Amino acid sequence: MKVLKFGGSSVADAERIKSVKDIVAGKAGENKQVVVVSAFGGVTDLLLQAAEKASRRDEEYTRLFTQLEERHLNTVQQLLPIASQSKTLSHVKRELNTLETLLEGAFLIGETTPKLLDSILSYGELLSSYIISQYFGAEGLDTIHKDSRSLVITDERYGCATVDFTTTNTLCETYFGTVTYDVVVVPGFVAASAAGNSTTLGRGGSDYTAAIIAGAVNASVLEIWTDVSGMYTANPKLVKQAFTIPDISYEEAMELSHFGAKVLYPPTIQPVLLKGIPVHIRNTFKPDQQGTSIRKNTNGATRPVRGISHVDHIALLSLEGSGMVGISGISKRFFGVLSDGDINVALITQASSEHSICVGIAQSDMEKAEKAVNEAFEYEIASRKLNPVSVESDLAIIALVGDNMKSHQGLSGKMFSALGQNNVNIRAIAQGASERNISAVINKADVKKALNTLHERFFEDHVKQLNIFVMGVGNVGEKFLQQIERQKKYLREKLKLNVRVVALSNSRRMYFDENGISLKNWKELLEQGETAHIDTFFEKVRSLNLRNSIFVDNTASDVVAATYAGYLENSIAVVTCNKIASSSGYENYSLLKELSRKYNAPFLFETNVGAGLPIIDTLKNLVASGDKVNKIQAVLSGSLNFVFNNFDDKTPFDEVVRQAQAEGYTEPDPKIDLSGIDVMRKILILARESGYALDIEDIANEPFLPEESLDTGTVDDFYASLVKHRTHFEHIYQEAASKGCRLKYVAGFEDGKASVGLQHIPKDHPFYNLEGKDNIVLFFTERYSDQPLLVKGAGAGADVTASGIFADIIRAGNF
Repeated sequence: MKVLKFGGSSVADAERIKSVKDIVAGKAGENKQVVVVSAFGGVTDLLLQAAEKASRRDEEYTRLFTQLEERHLNTVQQLLPIASQSKTLSHVKRELNTLETLLEGAFLIGETTPKLLDSILSYGELLSSYIISQYFGAEGLDTIHKDSRSLVITDERYGCATVDFTTTNTLCETYFGTVTYDVVVVPGFVAASAAGNSTTLGRGGSDYTAAIIAGAVNASVLEIWTDVSGMYTANPKLVKQAFTIPDISYEEAMELSHFGAKVLYPPTIQPVLLKGIPVHIRNTFKPDQQGTSIRKNTNGATRPVRGISHVDHIALLSLEGSGMVGISGISKRFFGVLSDGDINVALITQASSEHSICVGIAQSDMEKAEKAVNEAFEYEIASRKLNPVSVESDLAIIALVGDNMKSHQGLSGKMFSALGQNNVNIRAIAQGASERNISAVINKADVKKALNTLHERFFEDHVKQLNIFVMGVGNVGEKFLQQIERQKKYLREKLKLNVRVVALSNSRRMYFDENGISLKNWKELLEQGETAHIDTFFEKVRSLNLRNSIFVDNTASDVVAATYAGYLENSIAVVTCNKIASSSGYENYSLLKELSRKYNAPFLFETNVGAGLPIIDTLKNLVASGDKVNKIQAVLSGSLNFVFNNFDDKTPFDEVVRQAQAEGYTEPDPKIDLSGIDVMRKILILARESGYALDIEDIANEPFLPEESLDTGTVDDFYASLVKHRTHFEHIYQEAASKGCRLKYVAGFEDGKASVGLQHIPKDHPFYNLEGKDNIVLFFTERYSDQPLLVKGAGAGADVTASGIFADIIRAGNF
C-alpha cells in the first residue's frame, strides 16, 4: 500500500485537483492508495480569520463565511459533471451549515475556545477530501472517502493533540486491511478524541496524518506531493543556484526541516522512521521530476554537507554574571522559567567558564522571556551576582546539515572563514555531539548573503560568484564590459569565477539588476534606468548586501573617489583606475588601506600606474618578500610619451596633443597630463607602496608648460594657449635635438624624495627608445642594486586600462 499526501497548494483550485487526479490515476493498479489531502489552499487561513472575527463579534465574519461557501460550491461545479453534482452539493451544504452554526456560536459567546476552534478548522480538510473523493469517483477511479476522525485517535489537547498510537494503529490496520477500494481519500490534519470530539494535529498536521497511516499499515512508501521538486540544498528563493537533493537520510531531513525547510515538518518523519518506510517528496506540477527520497542513512553521500537552512525571526537571550560560576542549579532554573512560559529554545550555547548561558528563541517570545527570567533571578540581579538578562533581536540561525560531516575535518573552519570573508558577523555558535549540524546566529539582514556564500563554498565546485557594480562606462568602462562578456566562459571553466555585473552607472543614468545585467544590450538597459545619484547608487549596493561584491570606478571623479571608505566599511571591494584616492592626503590613503584590512575587502588600483602593466603588483611582491626600494626611475605617462614621441619640427605641439586625446591616451582634460599632475600622482603612489609616507606637496615639479597654459580654466582655453605658444614648444624640441637627445617626461624617487619633469634622454639611456604610448619603470632595490628590475609596456589606452581593471577583478576574486 502507498500513502500519498497532497498539500494545500496542490489542491488550491479545480485545475490543480485535476493534476492530482492524473497522478493518482497514473498509479492505479500498482498498489492500493491512501490519498491524504489538505484543505484547499488558503482555506485554513480564512477559517481562522472568520473564527477570530466572530469571537470579537465582528459581523465581517459572515462575509468570510460566504467566501468559503462560494469557494467550495464553485469547485464542485467546476469538477463534477452536472448529473453527478446533486449528491455532492447536498453534502457540502450540510457541512457548511454546521460550520456556520459553529461560527454563530463563537459570535454569540464572544470567544472561541480551543475545542470550538478545532471543530471550525477541521472543516477545511473535511470538505476538500469529500469533494476530491467524489471527483475521483466521477472520473472512474475506484474510490471511497474515509473520515480520519474514525482512524486517528488523540487526547483532548486541542490545537496540537497527541496521538494515541496503540488505538490508532489498531483502527488503521483493521480498516485498511479490509477495505477493497483501490483509492481511499482521507482528510489530513483532523483527528478525534476518544470521546469523539474533533481535534487537530497542529502545524504540518496533514503530513503527520499521512505518516501515521503509513506507519500503521507498513506502507511501501509515503509520497508527499507539494509545489516544489523535493528538498533543496538551500532555499531556492534566496539561492538561485540551489538544486534538489536526490537522496537524504531521515535525520538530515529532520534537521533541515527544523531549520526552516518548509517542505517537511519534523514530526512527520517519526512514524515512518521507526518502520524504515521511505518518504518521497514530489512536485505535483512537475510529476516527471525525481524529487527527494528520504530513507535510512547509507553513508553513500559524496558531499559531507547535504543542505543549508535557516530560521528567521530569532532573538538571543543571554544570562551572565560571576554568580553563575560553580553554582549548580542555575541552568535548571533558567530553562525551567522558559519551559513554564511555553517558550521554545531553538539554540543553546554556554561558555566553558560557566559565566554565561545564551539561547536562541523566537523573536515573538522575546519580551515575555526577558520579563520572566529577570523576575526569576530578581534576587541575584539585585545583589549583582547576575546581570539583567540581555536580548538581541532581528537575528536568524543558519545551519549546515549532513550525516557525514563528522568524518570530514575543517568544515567549521571553512564555514566561518567563508562568512568572515563576506563580513557576516556571527553572534553565537552551536554544534551537537553528533556533528550532524553546525549552527550560527547572524543578523537577519545577512541571511541571503550568508546562504549564498555557504552554498557557493560547499556545493558549487568552488565556483566563486563575483557581483560587480560599475561606475563609469566611457571608453575604459565600455572596453571593460566587452572583456567581461568575452571571457565569462573562460573565467568560469578555468578560474572558477562567475563574474556578474549587477549595476551600471554613468553621469546621467544608473541601472540595477540583482540577477545580472545582460552585457549584450547594456547600453539600452542603462538608458532605461533611473536618474543617477552617487549616494543612491551606494545605498543600493549596500542594501543588496551581495556576497563577493566589487565596486569598480572607471571615472576620474574626486566625488566618486570620496565614496571608497563607505564601500570598504561594508566589506565591498574597490577596484579603480581613478588615481585621486590613492594620491590624496596620506591620512586618507592610510585609512583606505586600513579599512581594506579590517573589513577583508580588497582595495586594488593597479591601473593607477601604467594602465595594464603589473607595476604596483610587482612592487607589492618586492616589499612583501622583504626587499627595500632605494630608487625608482620611470616614464609613467603613456600620453606624454605618445606626445613627445610624435612631436617634431614638422607637427605643432598642440596638434599632437589633440591627436593623443582623440585616441584616448590623455585624461578628458589633457592639462592634467601635461601639467605633470598625473605623473606626480603616479610616482607618489609608487613611493607610498614602497613604504614611504609622502604627500603630493613633497614632490618637486618642473613644469614645461607656459604659466598662461597652466592657468587656463577650460579645455578650449588650454588648447588656445598651446597654439599661442607654439614657438615655446618648438624651442624645447630644438634644444633636445641639438644635443642628440629625445624628450621624455621622467619621474624619479630616491632617498625619500620624488620629482617629475621633462628631461633630455641620451641615446645610451634605457628610456631613449621608448616608443608610442609605452611606460617604463626601473626599480633599484637592495636585491636589484646593479641591474634594476624593469617593467615596460603599453601604459595608456582604453583596452590596456580595461585589462588592468579586469586583472584586479580576478585578484579580488582570489582574495
